[in-house]
Amino acid sequence: MSQRLRYFTPAILLTAAVFSGAAGAQAPTLQEQLAAQYKLVKMGSDTGGYSVVEKGTLLKIEKGGILGVPYSDQSILSTKYENATVHTPSNALSKGIGFGMKRFGKEQTTHLMAVGDKVYPTHIDVNVQKDSVTLGIVACDTCNKTDPPTYMKANVVFQFPKGSLAAGNAGQVEDTIGQLLSISNDDSQQAGDQGGQAPQGGDQGAQQPAAQPAADQQPAAEPASINVGMTPDQVEAALGKPDKKANLGAKMIYYYKDMKIVFMNGKVSDVQ
Repeated sequence: MSQRLRYFTPAILLTAAVFSGAAGAQAPTLQEQLAAQYKLVKMGSDTGGYSVVEKGTLLKIEKGGILGVPYSDQSILSTKYENATVHTPSNALSKGIGFGMKRFGKEQTTHLMAVGDKVYPTHIDVNVQKDSVTLGIVACDTCNKTDPPTYMKANVVFQFPKGSLAAGNAGQVEDTIGQLLSISNDDSQQAGDQGGQAPQGGDQGAQQPAAQPAADQQPAAEPASINVGMTPDQVEAALGKPDKKANLGAKMIYYYKDMKIVFMNGKVSDVQ
């Protein structure tokens, strides 16, 4: 995560439904809090195969060992993450799936996703009784430059200590998920290649002098700068009042037109 993030001050516009902080409102569940943090990808298919219809939150794989299968496969084994360790499904189980697929005339294809690969979340399931959070993912083939695309998918089960999910602390859950699948900001750089062409006819610049700035013209204002560790008051001083606020205890989220600012314990911890 970058330690210095720069954004232009956005206009006030409501863009997302958020949890109300009004007195007496029911506290959001852990499932709802995680759904607010991780936007799910929307997949579609046509005669050309599967494709991403609407992007989700872009995640980067931080540790190897996640076992994936092609998006079209129905059978999928879950990779377990517990005590900061990735537990890859055994080869015996993988071969068992392969044997079952042979009955339908094709081999099962598995693939270990690499560190640094980018993926989108496809679903989130919280099981408080089992103290587990299952996160489905699918590869971002355009990000990973996979050609032809396969859209490998996987299930990752994050296992937590007994009784830890009952408190509904989304911040701790997100920190654990981030050890294996961190939120990536690379998706915002895709528009950077769309630079304009230089104007033709270089002689025209010599024929006409450059326009002089008006005497009373003010210099362009510096874009607002949001840094990790800033307080809510400092953020509001830079960007103004947020469109909406989500107060989740130790975690607070400010929603602006084109960004979401996450505070942990009264300090900026992430900007999306």
